[in-house]
Amino acid sequence: MTMKWNETEKKQLAIFLLTAFGLPILMGIVMGISYFHGNDVSAFALAQMFYPAAGVILAMFLTKKKDPVLPKKFYIGFLVATVVSILTAIASAIFPQFPWAVLSQLPVILFSIVLFILLLVEKKEVRSSYGLSFSGKPNSKPGLYMLLFFVLYLLRLFLSSILEGDISGFSDTFKNPMTYFMIANLVISFFLSFSAFLGEEYGWRFFLQPLFQKRFGLKGGVLLLGLIWGLWHLPLNLFYYSPDTWFISVVLQLITCISLAIFFGYGYLKTQNIWVPVVMHYINNNMITVLTGSADLSGRVYHWIDIPISLLINFVFILFLFSDVYRRKKTTGSF
Repeated sequence: MTMKWNETEKKQLAIFLLTAFGLPILMGIVMGISYFHGNDVSAFALAQMFYPAAGVILAMFLTKKKDPVLPKKFYIGFLVATVVSILTAIASAIFPQFPWAVLSQLPVILFSIVLFILLLVEKKEVRSSYGLSFSGKPNSKPGLYMLLFFVLYLLRLFLSSILEGDISGFSDTFKNPMTYFMIANLVISFFLSFSAFLGEEYGWRFFLQPLFQKRFGLKGGVLLLGLIWGLWHLPLNLFYYSPDTWFISVVLQLITCISLAIFFGYGYLKTQNIWVPVVMHYINNNMITVLTGSADLSGRVYHWIDIPISLLINFVFILFLFSDVYRRKKTTGSF
């Protein structure tokens, strides 16, 4: 059973889309100009992660500003972080001689610390009312779903190694003791970078997923979300991830985002805990550093054969579309 959006939800959705997609378009123009001048555009990729949550926050401020449990301190802190990230990206285009791949990380570290403190300062009732609770649904075992994603991520990597004929590379990585040290280091590093991942997940999973599932059903809503999430990356595909093979990059992005939307959505529906998909997103983006020794995702060259390979290895996530949470008749709505 699906339901129509009410007037408040429509207004919130309009504000969200205008922010979450308007900013990537505007900043994408600056990013493209900077790219064609041969500059490092990684600061734009990092800033873009903040836009979805900024869209939610603006929507809440404009439609629920009188709500006494609105997490104003955290929300204002996050908007400030977003503005600073935008200014950092613009500065990287104006002053390209500086090492922006490193410098752009500094505001994220600073604001992750500040935002975590602001979250702790907010009352428990305030965090719970706006999806920022650390506990989520009672007895939902959020750590179990985070661990499940980690295992499936490794399974996907193992399948990729088989299909690419490089199984020795996979096994050698986990024979190296340094690999486990780096994985442990990721746990610590999460608290210094979570703001960027919350920036995406608070928009996609907390806000947009319930709205889409209310209107289009549990399965239809999460699939539409995955499609939109994939297209949202377009400026990054064009000017950062794979400028030389951007069309294949877009197709691969859509496959990945739809697959991850299914599993992230599964974890969120099971726990109603935004930190579950935040941690999953963090693992997905940062395990590449453990496995390759580099976090650089720019300038990759893809081939057509990568598309069926991507479909096969992501099938471990797509299967969850047939899980129990997506078979329920009752859909969720926004708050």
